[in-house]
Amino acid sequence: MWRDGGKLYWARKEEAVKVEGVVVIFAWASIQETHLKEFVDLYSSLGWNSLVCHAGFLNAFFPEKATSLAFVALKELVEELRIRPCPIVFAAFSGGPKACMYKVFQIIEGSCEAHLHVDDSRLVRNCISGYIYDSSPVDFTSDFGARFGLPPTILKMPGSTKLVSWVAKGVASGLDALYLTRFEFQRTEYWRTLYSSVGLGAPFLILCSKHDDLAPYQIVCNFSHRLQDLGADVKLLKWNNSLHAGHYRQYPTEYKAAVTELLKKAASVHLQKIQLEGERAGMEGAQDEISELICNLQKAAVNSNQSLRRVAIEPSDHFFLPSSAEYQNGRDSGPSPDELKERSVPVPDPPRISAHSVLGQFLFDVCVPKNIEGWDIKFSGSLNGQPLASARRYSQYVSKCTRRSRL
Repeated sequence: MWRDGGKLYWARKEEAVKVEGVVVIFAWASIQETHLKEFVDLYSSLGWNSLVCHAGFLNAFFPEKATSLAFVALKELVEELRIRPCPIVFAAFSGGPKACMYKVFQIIEGSCEAHLHVDDSRLVRNCISGYIYDSSPVDFTSDFGARFGLPPTILKMPGSTKLVSWVAKGVASGLDALYLTRFEFQRTEYWRTLYSSVGLGAPFLILCSKHDDLAPYQIVCNFSHRLQDLGADVKLLKWNNSLHAGHYRQYPTEYKAAVTELLKKAASVHLQKIQLEGERAGMEGAQDEISELICNLQKAAVNSNQSLRRVAIEPSDHFFLPSSAEYQNGRDSGPSPDELKERSVPVPDPPRISAHSVLGQFLFDVCVPKNIEGWDIKFSGSLNGQPLASARRYSQYVSKCTRRSRL
Protein backbone atom coordinates (compact mmCIF):
# COMPACT_ATOMS: atom_id res chain seq x y z
CA MET A 1 0.00 0.00 0.00
CA TRP A 2 1.18 3.51 -0.78
CA ARG A 3 1.91 5.85 2.07
CA ASP A 4 3.16 9.40 2.29
CA GLY A 5 6.83 8.98 1.51
CA GLY A 6 6.76 5.60 -0.20
CA LYS A 7 5.30 2.14 -0.43
CA LEU A 8 4.81 -0.20 2.53
CA TYR A 9 3.67 -3.82 2.36
CA TRP A 10 4.06 -7.25 3.97
CA ALA A 11 5.52 -10.30 2.24
CA ARG A 12 4.48 -13.20 4.48
CA LYS A 13 5.03 -16.92 4.44
CA GLU A 14 2.19 -19.37 4.59
CA GLU A 15 0.50 -19.51 8.00
CA ALA A 16 1.26 -23.23 8.39
CA VAL A 17 5.01 -22.65 8.08
CA LYS A 18 6.96 -21.68 11.18
CA VAL A 19 8.16 -18.08 11.05
CA GLU A 20 11.51 -17.30 12.68
CA GLY A 21 11.24 -13.53 12.59
CA VAL A 22 10.74 -10.43 10.47
CA VAL A 23 13.18 -8.70 8.11
CA VAL A 24 12.35 -5.03 7.58
CA ILE A 25 13.66 -4.05 4.13
CA PHE A 26 14.58 -0.37 3.68
CA ALA A 27 15.02 0.33 -0.01
CA TRP A 28 15.15 3.46 -2.09
CA ALA A 29 13.79 4.42 -5.50
CA SER A 30 17.14 3.45 -7.05
CA ILE A 31 16.16 -0.24 -6.62
CA GLN A 32 13.34 -1.71 -8.70
CA GLU A 33 10.44 -3.67 -7.24
CA THR A 34 11.41 -6.82 -9.14
CA HIS A 35 14.89 -6.58 -7.65
CA LEU A 36 13.49 -6.40 -4.13
CA LYS A 37 11.42 -9.54 -4.71
CA GLU A 38 14.63 -11.55 -4.99
CA PHE A 39 15.56 -10.61 -1.42
CA VAL A 40 12.03 -11.21 -0.16
CA ASP A 41 12.19 -14.73 -1.60
CA LEU A 42 15.61 -15.29 -0.03
CA TYR A 43 14.42 -14.34 3.46
CA SER A 44 11.25 -16.36 2.99
CA SER A 45 13.26 -19.47 2.10
CA LEU A 46 15.08 -19.08 5.43
CA GLY A 47 11.82 -18.86 7.39
CA TRP A 48 11.53 -15.07 7.78
CA ASN A 49 8.69 -12.73 6.83
CA SER A 50 9.45 -9.36 5.24
CA LEU A 51 8.08 -5.87 5.78
CA VAL A 52 9.11 -3.81 2.75
CA CYS A 53 9.58 -0.03 3.07
CA HIS A 54 10.22 1.20 -0.48
CA ALA A 55 10.94 4.90 0.02
CA GLY A 56 10.35 7.52 -2.61
CA PHE A 57 13.20 9.42 -4.24
CA LEU A 58 12.48 12.70 -2.45
CA ASN A 59 12.62 11.10 1.01
CA ALA A 60 16.38 11.50 1.00
CA PHE A 61 15.96 15.28 0.63
CA PHE A 62 12.82 15.88 2.72
CA PRO A 63 13.06 14.37 6.21
CA GLU A 64 9.35 14.94 6.80
CA LYS A 65 8.56 12.29 4.20
CA ALA A 66 11.15 9.92 5.66
CA THR A 67 9.67 10.44 9.15
CA SER A 68 6.15 9.77 7.94
CA LEU A 69 7.09 6.46 6.30
CA ALA A 70 9.23 5.43 9.29
CA PHE A 71 6.41 6.07 11.75
CA VAL A 72 3.89 4.04 9.74
CA ALA A 73 6.42 1.20 9.42
CA LEU A 74 6.95 1.18 13.20
CA LYS A 75 3.22 1.09 13.87
CA GLU A 76 2.90 -1.93 11.57
CA LEU A 77 5.81 -3.57 13.33
CA VAL A 78 4.37 -2.91 16.80
CA GLU A 79 1.05 -4.47 15.84
CA GLU A 80 2.89 -7.59 14.71
CA LEU A 81 5.09 -7.77 17.83
CA ARG A 82 2.14 -7.38 20.19
CA ILE A 83 0.70 -10.59 18.79
CA ARG A 84 3.99 -12.52 18.91
CA PRO A 85 7.33 -10.94 19.87
CA CYS A 86 10.06 -12.20 17.55
CA PRO A 87 13.54 -11.19 16.33
CA ILE A 88 13.67 -8.21 13.99
CA VAL A 89 16.42 -7.63 11.40
CA PHE A 90 16.82 -4.34 9.53
CA ALA A 91 18.07 -4.81 5.95
CA ALA A 92 19.16 -1.56 4.25
CA PHE A 93 19.79 -1.24 0.52
CA SER A 94 21.42 1.68 -1.28
CA GLY A 95 20.00 4.98 0.03
CA GLY A 96 17.40 3.25 2.23
CA PRO A 97 19.09 4.29 5.52
CA LYS A 98 18.79 7.99 4.62
CA ALA A 99 15.35 7.70 3.02
CA CYS A 100 13.74 5.99 6.02
CA MET A 101 15.77 3.78 8.38
CA TYR A 102 17.67 6.43 10.32
CA LYS A 103 14.34 8.07 11.17
CA VAL A 104 13.15 4.75 12.61
CA PHE A 105 16.13 4.81 14.98
CA GLN A 106 15.38 8.39 15.98
CA ILE A 107 11.74 7.61 16.72
CA ILE A 108 12.77 4.65 18.87
CA GLU A 109 15.32 6.80 20.70
CA GLY A 110 12.73 9.54 21.27
CA SER A 111 14.84 12.16 19.44
CA CYS A 112 12.38 12.75 16.63
CA GLU A 113 9.26 14.89 16.28
CA ALA A 114 7.21 11.70 15.87
CA HIS A 115 6.80 9.72 19.10
CA LEU A 116 5.82 6.18 19.93
CA HIS A 117 4.45 5.09 23.28
CA VAL A 118 7.25 4.23 25.69
CA ASP A 119 6.14 0.60 25.95
CA ASP A 120 6.00 0.27 22.15
CA SER A 121 9.49 1.72 21.77
CA ARG A 122 10.81 -0.70 24.40
CA LEU A 123 9.12 -3.60 22.62
CA VAL A 124 10.77 -2.76 19.29
CA ARG A 125 14.17 -2.14 20.89
CA ASN A 126 14.08 -5.51 22.63
CA CYS A 127 13.24 -7.27 19.35
CA ILE A 128 15.84 -5.63 17.09
CA SER A 129 18.43 -8.38 16.73
CA GLY A 130 20.48 -7.73 13.57
CA TYR A 131 21.40 -5.42 10.69
CA ILE A 132 22.20 -6.08 7.03
CA TYR A 133 23.75 -3.32 4.90
CA ASP A 134 23.80 -4.18 1.19
CA SER A 135 25.62 -1.54 -0.91
CA SER A 136 24.98 0.80 1.97
CA PRO A 137 25.20 3.20 3.73
CA VAL A 138 25.58 5.89 1.11
CA ASP A 139 27.37 9.09 2.08
CA PHE A 140 25.38 12.20 1.29
CA THR A 141 28.03 14.54 -0.07
CA SER A 142 27.80 17.38 -2.56
CA ASP A 143 27.83 15.03 -5.56
CA PHE A 144 24.90 13.04 -4.24
CA GLY A 145 22.45 14.61 -6.70
CA ALA A 146 24.78 13.96 -9.63
CA ARG A 147 25.06 10.28 -8.73
CA PHE A 148 21.38 9.63 -7.99
CA GLY A 149 19.58 12.49 -9.70
CA LEU A 150 18.45 10.54 -12.74
CA PRO A 151 17.45 6.91 -12.98
CA PRO A 152 19.57 4.77 -15.33
CA THR A 153 16.57 4.31 -17.65
CA ILE A 154 16.68 8.00 -18.58
CA LEU A 155 20.33 7.82 -19.48
CA LYS A 156 19.55 4.90 -21.82
CA MET A 157 16.83 6.78 -23.71
CA PRO A 158 17.48 7.21 -27.48
CA GLY A 159 18.31 10.69 -28.68
CA SER A 160 21.09 13.19 -28.48
CA THR A 161 23.73 12.31 -25.88
CA LYS A 162 24.43 16.00 -25.35
CA LEU A 163 20.78 16.74 -24.59
CA VAL A 164 20.56 13.93 -22.09
CA SER A 165 23.80 15.15 -20.51
CA TRP A 166 22.44 18.70 -20.15
CA VAL A 167 19.23 17.45 -18.57
CA ALA A 168 21.19 15.25 -16.18
CA LYS A 169 23.49 18.09 -15.18
CA GLY A 170 20.57 20.49 -14.71
CA VAL A 171 18.65 18.11 -12.45
CA ALA A 172 21.80 17.17 -10.56
CA SER A 173 22.79 20.81 -10.02
CA GLY A 174 19.33 21.68 -8.74
CA LEU A 175 19.34 18.78 -6.27
CA ASP A 176 22.86 19.58 -5.14
CA ALA A 177 21.94 23.22 -4.53
CA LEU A 178 18.87 22.14 -2.56
CA TYR A 179 20.89 19.68 -0.57
CA LEU A 180 23.72 22.11 0.22
CA THR A 181 21.51 24.99 1.27
CA ARG A 182 18.98 23.09 3.35
CA PHE A 183 20.24 19.64 4.28
CA GLU A 184 23.99 19.75 4.71
CA PHE A 185 23.67 19.78 8.51
CA GLN A 186 21.65 16.54 8.32
CA ARG A 187 24.70 14.58 7.20
CA THR A 188 26.23 14.68 10.69
CA GLU A 189 22.91 13.73 12.26
CA TYR A 190 22.49 10.90 9.76
CA TRP A 191 25.84 9.26 10.56
CA ARG A 192 25.50 9.82 14.28
CA THR A 193 22.15 8.04 14.25
CA LEU A 194 23.53 5.06 12.34
CA TYR A 195 26.40 4.72 14.81
CA SER A 196 24.03 4.99 17.77
CA SER A 197 22.33 1.75 16.66
CA VAL A 198 25.30 -0.11 18.16
CA GLY A 199 23.68 0.46 21.54
CA LEU A 200 20.91 -2.02 20.70
CA GLY A 201 23.44 -4.86 20.90
CA ALA A 202 22.70 -6.47 17.51
CA PRO A 203 25.28 -7.88 15.04
CA PHE A 204 26.05 -6.31 11.65
CA LEU A 205 26.51 -7.86 8.20
CA ILE A 206 27.91 -5.42 5.63
CA LEU A 207 28.04 -6.42 1.95
CA CYS A 208 29.91 -4.25 -0.53
CA SER A 209 31.97 -4.19 -3.71
CA LYS A 210 35.12 -2.39 -4.75
CA HIS A 211 33.46 -1.78 -8.11
CA ASP A 212 30.50 0.12 -6.63
CA ASP A 213 30.65 3.82 -7.51
CA LEU A 214 27.38 4.74 -5.79
CA ALA A 215 28.40 3.26 -2.44
CA PRO A 216 32.22 3.56 -2.53
CA TYR A 217 34.13 0.77 -0.83
CA GLN A 218 36.19 3.17 1.29
CA ILE A 219 33.09 4.79 2.75
CA VAL A 220 31.53 1.44 3.61
CA CYS A 221 34.81 0.12 5.00
CA ASN A 222 35.26 3.17 7.23
CA PHE A 223 31.71 2.69 8.50
CA SER A 224 32.52 -0.93 9.36
CA HIS A 225 35.70 -0.01 11.24
CA ARG A 226 33.90 2.71 13.19
CA LEU A 227 31.23 0.24 14.27
CA GLN A 228 33.92 -2.18 15.48
CA ASP A 229 35.58 0.62 17.45
CA LEU A 230 32.24 1.19 19.17
CA GLY A 231 32.15 -2.47 20.23
CA ALA A 232 29.78 -3.89 17.60
CA ASP A 233 29.90 -7.42 16.20
CA VAL A 234 30.61 -6.72 12.50
CA LYS A 235 31.19 -9.01 9.54
CA LEU A 236 32.33 -7.28 6.33
CA LEU A 237 32.02 -9.24 3.09
CA LYS A 238 33.39 -7.59 -0.05
CA TRP A 239 33.63 -8.54 -3.71
CA ASN A 240 35.70 -7.07 -6.50
CA ASN A 241 33.39 -6.66 -9.49
CA SER A 242 29.75 -6.86 -8.42
CA LEU A 243 27.44 -3.93 -9.20
CA HIS A 244 25.52 -1.69 -6.83
CA ALA A 245 23.01 -3.88 -4.93
CA GLY A 246 23.84 -6.71 -7.33
CA HIS A 247 25.95 -8.91 -5.03
CA TYR A 248 23.25 -11.56 -4.58
CA ARG A 249 22.80 -11.98 -8.32
CA GLN A 250 26.50 -12.52 -8.95
CA TYR A 251 27.44 -14.45 -5.80
CA PRO A 252 24.24 -16.18 -4.61
CA THR A 253 25.95 -18.97 -2.66
CA GLU A 254 28.26 -16.75 -0.61
CA TYR A 255 25.57 -14.16 -0.16
CA LYS A 256 22.99 -16.65 1.12
CA ALA A 257 25.50 -18.28 3.49
CA ALA A 258 26.38 -14.90 5.01
CA VAL A 259 22.72 -13.93 5.42
CA THR A 260 21.87 -17.32 6.95
CA GLU A 261 24.64 -16.89 9.52
CA LEU A 262 23.42 -13.40 10.40
CA LEU A 263 19.82 -14.52 10.84
CA LYS A 264 20.90 -17.35 13.15
CA LYS A 265 22.88 -14.84 15.22
CA ALA A 266 19.82 -12.59 15.34
CA ALA A 267 17.66 -15.42 16.71
CA SER A 268 20.29 -16.10 19.39
CA VAL A 269 20.57 -12.42 20.30
CA HIS A 270 16.80 -12.16 20.64
CA LEU A 271 16.75 -15.13 23.00
CA GLN A 272 19.46 -13.52 25.14
CA LYS A 273 17.51 -10.27 25.25
CA ILE A 274 14.41 -12.11 26.45
CA GLN A 275 16.41 -13.76 29.23
CA LEU A 276 17.99 -10.45 30.28
CA GLU A 277 14.61 -8.75 30.23
CA GLY A 278 13.21 -11.50 32.43
CA GLU A 279 16.09 -11.18 34.89
CA ARG A 280 15.69 -7.40 34.93
CA ALA A 281 11.98 -7.73 35.57
CA GLY A 282 12.70 -10.21 38.37
CA MET A 283 15.19 -7.82 39.98
CA GLU A 284 12.72 -4.94 39.75
CA GLY A 285 10.06 -7.15 41.31
CA ALA A 286 12.44 -8.15 44.11
CA GLN A 287 13.29 -4.50 44.76
CA ASP A 288 9.60 -3.66 44.93
CA GLU A 289 9.05 -6.51 47.41
CA ILE A 290 11.99 -5.37 49.55
CA SER A 291 10.73 -1.79 49.55
CA GLU A 292 7.27 -2.97 50.52
CA LEU A 293 8.72 -5.16 53.28
CA ILE A 294 10.77 -2.27 54.69
CA CYS A 295 7.68 -0.07 54.62
CA ASN A 296 5.68 -2.74 56.44
CA LEU A 297 8.42 -3.14 59.05
CA GLN A 298 8.46 0.59 59.66
CA LYS A 299 4.71 0.59 60.08
CA ALA A 300 4.95 -2.41 62.40
CA ALA A 301 7.59 -0.65 64.51
CA VAL A 302 5.39 2.42 64.86
CA ASN A 303 2.35 0.31 65.67
CA SER A 304 4.33 -1.72 68.23
CA ASN A 305 5.51 1.44 69.96
CA GLN A 306 1.98 2.73 70.13
CA SER A 307 0.75 -0.66 71.32
CA LEU A 308 3.24 -0.66 74.19
CA ARG A 309 2.01 2.72 75.32
CA ARG A 310 -1.59 1.60 75.07
CA VAL A 311 -1.03 -1.63 77.01
CA ALA A 312 1.24 -0.25 79.72
CA ILE A 313 -0.80 2.88 80.43
CA GLU A 314 -4.50 2.75 81.11
CA PRO A 315 -6.59 5.89 81.62
CA SER A 316 -6.92 5.17 85.37
CA ASP A 317 -3.16 4.77 85.96
CA HIS A 318 -1.22 7.64 87.59
CA PHE A 319 2.45 7.66 88.50
CA PHE A 320 3.03 9.36 91.85
CA LEU A 321 6.06 11.64 91.90
CA PRO A 322 7.31 12.22 95.48
CA SER A 323 8.58 15.64 96.50
CA SER A 324 12.11 15.99 97.93
CA ALA A 325 10.85 18.73 100.28
CA GLU A 326 8.50 16.29 102.00
CA TYR A 327 11.26 13.78 102.52
CA GLN A 328 13.57 16.38 104.10
CA ASN A 329 10.82 17.70 106.41
CA GLY A 330 10.24 14.16 107.69
CA ARG A 331 6.53 14.38 108.10
CA ASP A 332 4.94 11.74 110.26
CA SER A 333 2.00 11.42 108.01
CA GLY A 334 1.93 11.13 104.27
CA PRO A 335 0.40 13.59 101.87
CA SER A 336 -3.34 13.93 101.76
CA PRO A 337 -5.34 12.47 98.90
CA ASP A 338 -5.94 15.97 97.53
CA GLU A 339 -2.21 16.63 97.43
CA LEU A 340 -1.64 13.30 95.73
CA LYS A 341 -4.11 14.27 93.06
CA GLU A 342 -2.38 17.61 92.55
CA ARG A 343 1.07 16.02 92.19
CA SER A 344 0.00 13.04 90.20
CA VAL A 345 0.67 13.18 86.48
CA PRO A 346 -2.43 12.22 84.50
CA VAL A 347 -1.85 10.54 81.16
CA PRO A 348 -4.21 11.37 78.32
CA ASP A 349 -6.37 8.62 76.95
CA PRO A 350 -4.83 7.65 73.58
CA PRO A 351 -6.35 5.16 71.16
CA ARG A 352 -5.50 1.70 72.39
CA ILE A 353 -5.83 -1.99 71.75
CA SER A 354 -7.20 -4.49 74.23
CA ALA A 355 -4.64 -5.75 76.74
CA HIS A 356 -6.42 -9.08 76.75
CA SER A 357 -5.87 -9.70 73.04
CA VAL A 358 -3.15 -12.08 71.83
CA LEU A 359 -0.98 -9.20 70.61
CA GLY A 360 -1.48 -7.26 73.85
CA GLN A 361 -0.55 -10.21 76.08
CA PHE A 362 2.49 -11.02 73.96
CA LEU A 363 3.79 -7.44 73.96
CA PHE A 364 3.08 -7.13 77.70
CA ASP A 365 5.03 -10.30 78.59
CA VAL A 366 7.99 -9.44 76.39
CA CYS A 367 8.33 -5.70 76.59
CA VAL A 368 6.86 -4.50 79.92
CA PRO A 369 9.21 -5.02 82.90
CA LYS A 370 7.82 -6.41 86.12
CA ASN A 371 9.81 -4.10 88.42
CA ILE A 372 11.18 -0.63 87.72
CA GLU A 373 13.59 0.49 90.47
CA GLY A 374 11.40 -0.85 93.22
CA TRP A 375 8.11 0.25 91.67
CA ASP A 376 5.78 -2.69 91.52
CA ILE A 377 3.28 -1.62 88.86
CA LYS A 378 -0.11 -3.26 88.57
CA PHE A 379 -2.90 -2.18 86.33
CA SER A 380 -6.13 -3.14 88.02
CA GLY A 381 -7.72 -2.52 91.37
CA SER A 382 -7.24 0.29 93.91
CA LEU A 383 -6.52 0.82 97.60
CA ASN A 384 -8.60 3.35 99.57
CA GLY A 385 -9.58 5.02 96.33
CA GLN A 386 -5.94 5.33 95.23
CA PRO A 387 -4.28 3.45 92.38
CA LEU A 388 -2.27 0.45 93.62
CA ALA A 389 0.96 1.81 92.18
CA SER A 390 0.53 5.07 94.09
CA ALA A 391 -0.54 3.28 97.28
CA ARG A 392 2.45 0.98 97.15
CA ARG A 393 4.82 3.89 96.79
CA TYR A 394 3.04 5.72 99.56
CA SER A 395 3.39 2.82 102.06
CA GLN A 396 7.15 2.62 101.40
CA TYR A 397 7.40 6.35 101.99
CA VAL A 398 5.61 6.08 105.38
CA SER A 399 7.86 3.18 106.44
CA LYS A 400 11.00 5.12 105.72
CA CYS A 401 9.77 8.14 107.62
CA THR A 402 8.92 5.92 110.64
CA ARG A 403 12.40 4.38 110.71
CA ARG A 404 14.02 7.80 110.55
CA SER A 405 11.91 9.14 113.47
CA ARG A 406 12.90 6.14 115.68
CA LEU A 407 16.58 6.80 115.02
